[in-house]
Order: sequence, then C-alpha cells, then structure tokens
Amino acid sequence: MAVPAFPPFDDRDGSLWFDGKLVPWREADVHVLTHGLHYASSVFEGERLYSGRIYKLEEHTARLFESARILDMKIPFSEQQISDACYAVTRAMKMENAYVRPVAFRGSEQMSVAAPNSKIHVAIAAWPWGSYFDPKEKMKGIRLTISDWRRPAPDTAPTRSKAAGLYMICTMSKHAAERAGYHDAIMYDYRGFVAEATGANVFFVQDGKLLTPTPDCFLDGITRRSIMAMARARQIPVIERHIKPEEMAGFSECFLTGTAAEVTPVSEIASYKFKPGAITEALMTDYMADVHRPVSAISLAAAE
Repeated sequence: MAVPAFPPFDDRDGSLWFDGKLVPWREADVHVLTHGLHYASSVFEGERLYSGRIYKLEEHTARLFESARILDMKIPFSEQQISDACYAVTRAMKMENAYVRPVAFRGSEQMSVAAPNSKIHVAIAAWPWGSYFDPKEKMKGIRLTISDWRRPAPDTAPTRSKAAGLYMICTMSKHAAERAGYHDAIMYDYRGFVAEATGANVFFVQDGKLLTPTPDCFLDGITRRSIMAMARARQIPVIERHIKPEEMAGFSECFLTGTAAEVTPVSEIASYKFKPGAITEALMTDYMADVHRPVSAISLAAAE
C-alpha cells in the first residue's frame, strides 16, 4: 500500500509543547534510556483540529489522565493546562486543520521494571494529516484482512487505557496486512469475537440496524461514541454485543471509526463482502458536519 509522504518526525520546523513550555521542534529530545521506550510506560491521545477547533478535546484530555492513572502515572499538570497547551501548539504552528498528539511517559531517572521515582513527562505535537486512507480508495470501501493477533483479555493487559504497549500487535498486524495488499486488519478478541481494526473501532449494518462489538477488552473510542449518538439521533437502532466472525456474512455494510480514520467505509474483510450504503453515507455526512461546526453554533448548542 502507498505510504504517506511525511517528512521525518524528528526534523521539522516549528514548535511543540514539552513539560510546560513551547520548545523548538528539533530540540524536543529524550534520552535513549527513557523508561517509556524500554518498558512501554507511555500513554497518548490522538486528536484532530478542524477549522480551528479540536474535536471533543475535553473528552480526549480526560481519557489521557485516566490512561495515566491506570498505568500508575500522575501527570504533573491539570486537565485544563493540557487542553490549553493543545491549542497553544496549534496556534504556534499556525494551523487550522491538524492532527494533535499529546503523550505522557516515564523518564530516564530509573532503569528497571519498577521506576516510581521517574519523572512523568508530557509532550504535545501537531502536524498536518489528511485522510488516514487514500480518499479515492476510501469512497469505494477499503479492504481488510484478519490479523493473526488477538486483543488481550482485560485481566492480562490494561485494556481500558490508550497505552503505547497495547499497540505493538496493531503495528505488526497492519504491517502484515499492507504487505498482503490490504489497507488494514480486523482483530478478534481473546475469545474469538470480532473486536476492532488496528487503530479504529468497527461497525456493521444489518436490516437497518447498526451493530458494533462490546468494548470490554479494547478501547471504547470517542469517535465510536459520537457515531452511536448520531445514529440514535437518526432513529437508527444501535446494538452493542459480541459478534462472531461468521456473522459478518449476513451484514450489508461495514465501516471503521476513529480520530485518524474518521468514518471509513469497508468493502471487504477477508472473504466477507460489504457495500457502502445509505447508513454509512449518512453517518459520514453527519460526522463531518459535526466536526466542522462553527464555534458560534457550538456555543449556542451548549446554551440550549
């Protein structure tokens, strides 16, 4: 598959936010013995800035803090400070549309499994990022394979956090999918039920109803919840339940949701075929309208 033409992420103009202040992008360094690199003591968020507004910023910031709490990390800033810093970065980069990445991680003060005295660092960067998938391919529906890896059980990994360590098998799965000519891969959970894609939640349509796996061992995405609310506003029944792989043969539509993926139609998952239809199109339209709502409209809706 085509690889996005990004410049190296360590060699860019501009600034990012690091431990309480804006610093030149190229000077935001950490030591090679940083605990987060060796032991995956790192949590992060993925956010999008649309027309000068970060979509669901407060929810993303709250999840960052909850993920840190789950990993026994105390972020040395308030939620408001982190939310304000996200906008400070986008203003410094003079961006109206961007991807925003806050990350919190343990530093290099201690190098062992236990590192209670390591400093918790926080960084926030923003960069241009269009559609996660090729727009021409996206409208036809992307092709997915099925990963050999499964999402872990909640008593074997901190599955309710957005933690870096949970993405190792996602990277491996997506690499394998792309080498095989697919855009991405669907992952089953530890029981063999359909779970999610490597970086996005999944939805199906059956007889006018929207079905999505129960997020009891993977992340309950913020975009996922937004789409469910939009579907209910359209009087589309939404059903969360465990989904067996063979059930995919009876579903007419399929799409992925996520900050990076937004709403992306799926045309096939291995041998299972889907056709992007009216429900997928309606929710794509509703989502893009919501993320691009002007600030005045948001303020009015909040006042009501």
